[in-house]
Amino acid sequence: MVEGVQHKQADAGTRYDVFHTDCPARDVVDHVTSRWGIWVLISLRSNGLRFYELRESIQGISEKMLAQTLRALVQDGLVWREVEPTTPPRVTYGLTEFGREVGEPLTELFDRITRRLSPRSAE
Repeated sequence: MVEGVQHKQADAGTRYDVFHTDCPARDVVDHVTSRWGIWVLISLRSNGLRFYELRESIQGISEKMLAQTLRALVQDGLVWREVEPTTPPRVTYGLTEFGREVGEPLTELFDRITRRLSPRSAE
């Protein structure tokens, strides 16, 4: 069972007023650029991960914050959630097509930043 909102592309002439507080695109941008949203999208860029795998890949995130971030990104249609009816349930998360589109420039930004940083010395 895969959960997620399916967003259709806006018509070519449709524009959102992202500076207006009621703009639906503004919520998506807030979730993507939240403290943990970027890291979830980058972590899922290669393949689907289970909850605990995501938690392990993003150091410093609490289970509560990961759950809240994933819930928002699933609701926005950026991340899919698949539940296998086992005991305990096996829950896997991955990027939707929309999530891959949004995550691509974030990954590129992350890669550019890390290339420009000088290597850390071994401590």
